[in-house]
Amino acid sequence: MSINRVVISGNLTRDPEMRATSGGTQVMSFGVAVNDRRRNQQTGEWEDYPNFVDCTMFGTRAEAVSRYLSKGAKVAIEGKLRYSSWERDGQRRSKLEVVVDEIEFLSRNQQGGQGGYAPQGNYVQQQNSYTNQAPSAPAPAAPVQTPPTVEVYDEDIPF
Repeated sequence: MSINRVVISGNLTRDPEMRATSGGTQVMSFGVAVNDRRRNQQTGEWEDYPNFVDCTMFGTRAEAVSRYLSKGAKVAIEGKLRYSSWERDGQRRSKLEVVVDEIEFLSRNQQGGQGGYAPQGNYVQQQNSYTNQAPSAPAPAAPVQTPPTVEVYDEDIPF
């Protein structure tokens, strides 16, 4: 058995690029920068090192989502890894990218000088992510329950 799931959050490194396949499927490509923290051996200070991840999203959702994304926007994405290899100018090339299944907006767009999102069409905002569903009535608020406190000591842990 193998599992191919990726969850990352970071900032877009460029504006999304839209194109269409010969069959008419919409394809959105964008990059996400994800920081990795490491200790600098010379100074002893913690430093951020960026990792740049190429992402691709397909279908009508890609076209709708592209209207809300721009360089610098913070997003969380979930998807799967896809490896591609090809030959160009006699050299073998390859890349690993994320095929996006879900995307969540973590920062607000500043469109037209107004804060917040400006959805168009029949997309419904549900906790900052957009789905193509009809609006529904909000669920009644459930009472908040606090969990009981449990005291755990090192000698209680079996390993």
